[in-house]
Amino acid sequence: MKSLRAISLTLAMLLSSGIASAAPVLRAEITVSASVVTVGDMFDDAGVLAEQPLFRSPLPGTTGNVDLAAVRSATARIGLTRFDINGLSQVRVSRAASIVDQTLLADLITQDLRHRGILGDGMTANMLFANPPETITVAASDTPAQLENLRYLPGNGTFSARFSLAGQAQPLDLNGSIEISIEAPHLAAGLPAGTVLRPDHIIMRPLPIQQADAQGIASLDQLVGMALNRQSRDGMLLRVSDVSTPLSIAKNDLVTIYYRKGLMTLTVKGQAITGAAEGAPLQVLNLVSKRVISATAIAPGAVEVSTSPVTLAGL
Repeated sequence: MKSLRAISLTLAMLLSSGIASAAPVLRAEITVSASVVTVGDMFDDAGVLAEQPLFRSPLPGTTGNVDLAAVRSATARIGLTRFDINGLSQVRVSRAASIVDQTLLADLITQDLRHRGILGDGMTANMLFANPPETITVAASDTPAQLENLRYLPGNGTFSARFSLAGQAQPLDLNGSIEISIEAPHLAAGLPAGTVLRPDHIIMRPLPIQQADAQGIASLDQLVGMALNRQSRDGMLLRVSDVSTPLSIAKNDLVTIYYRKGLMTLTVKGQAITGAAEGAPLQVLNLVSKRVISATAIAPGAVEVSTSPVTLAGL
């Protein structure tokens, strides 16, 4: 009989201990994302009541203190009357937040312009807001702002945009202008005429799209390996018309003049009167006959003529 009483007493103590340890424990500090603070936010071991709302959370990005009396009043409304106060007289409640600034809003407009095909490769957009928005604190979210509508007029570069903000019913309306630029090749240093361009001669700089030549912007492939047509200054915008195929033969170069017909090949020494790129015509002085003849540049130091061999030989 005594043994049965001892077992019953032990079970009662264990149950009492189990109940005590299972009671929700008040937390000293919490940070929430939602607009409502729940039992699970305020207490450890909240159990089945974890999702029950207690009170509204502070505004995003702010912090407040909730005293113990307010906690007891809120928990009593949902039937939670027994919990461990954990030696606390108040709880510090913070609301997580996201930041919306001009950079984020401009990025959203840029993404939309790229999606529409208005911004292509190598193009950038600079947003000039008519009334620049201050930094806005909104509810914590992976997408704190979304572009709902964008009206853009390429003719004058103006825009109007509407954004929705996380946790806010009121949309944000903004307007302004957009400056679109394109990366364009410029000379890194002043160079003389005839310089064959290398990649290090060229730097890419933004150019307002309105200033882009009707020919379009020259690509590096169109410029590297080509020769400057004239002496050019540091920072000059390079267009396709500014370069040409490098001269294979320069003025006053000594050349070999070739005449070919079937298996026969005749050669004679000459001097270039004019310069020419490979495959282009030029005037050459036959050093034997002292006559000026027309020829075609075929390689550095070599030209070809179609004149008669008698004329070539100077006879």
